[in-house]
Amino acid sequence: MTSDFSAWQQNLLIHTELALDRYLPAGDTIPQRLHTAMRYAVIGGGKRIRPLLAFAAGEVSNAPLTQVTAAACAVELIHAYSLVHDDLPCMDDDTLRRGKPTCHIAFDEPTALLAGDSLQSLAFDILSNTPTASPAQHVAMIQLLARASGSLGMAGGQAIDLDNVGQIIGLAELEHMHRLKTGTLIEAAVLMGALCGDHPLEPGQRERLNTYAHAIGLAFQVIDDVLDATASSQQLGKTAGKDALHDKPTYVSLMGCDAANQFALDLHAEAIAALQTLPNHQHLSMLADRIVRRDA
Repeated sequence: MTSDFSAWQQNLLIHTELALDRYLPAGDTIPQRLHTAMRYAVIGGGKRIRPLLAFAAGEVSNAPLTQVTAAACAVELIHAYSLVHDDLPCMDDDTLRRGKPTCHIAFDEPTALLAGDSLQSLAFDILSNTPTASPAQHVAMIQLLARASGSLGMAGGQAIDLDNVGQIIGLAELEHMHRLKTGTLIEAAVLMGALCGDHPLEPGQRERLNTYAHAIGLAFQVIDDVLDATASSQQLGKTAGKDALHDKPTYVSLMGCDAANQFALDLHAEAIAALQTLPNHQHLSMLADRIVRRDA
């Protein structure tokens, strides 16, 4: 089963990389520097967790690969744009991402800002131009991605994160921040993949997918906090220890490493339990395992 999952994962990673390459403007298209920066920020790096979650959720609803591909790439482009902007000096001011200089270091700040803006708009261009089973499903996917990206999702979570630097907050506040900053885009990836199916999700199915995505999205951030405190920059492909350096509240600073790891395992168990009555959920289950047991 493990070897089957590895083959499934590797095939879809290659498929996603090729699709992203097709969707992104060529580097020699005017304006060349902007398009080169966009490609630099996306191609050849990252774990592609969000696309893999979309593909796995698409299996639950027997979704066509072409439709899930568009949704998966749209989510990944939003994620890539957020990383470009998060690394800017006005945000986290980082110099290393995915094992190479951040976009604003490799190019410059204005180009990085425009690259992020352009990746965001490209995501919605792709999603809006991909036929789906029904107009209602099409609109639902666009709404999911828009809400997950905006002030009530990822951008809002980043704003709360910046506001809380050096502050003492409780676990409830920390969970709310990370549910917005990290969790909403992971939840969007899962639901968008499932919405690519030929038939609407039953209310119970959507609820179970929501429970799974919420739990695994939060677990992803908990493990991120643990790895930031315990792994090296070489392992992570980004600057390690920057949460403590910037005096940011994290699950490690509030709970300690052991308790944070146990919390991630509890969230993993919740995610797995939510899948049990769903059809074709095996790859979602294995992705949950990968998220919680990753070392980078």
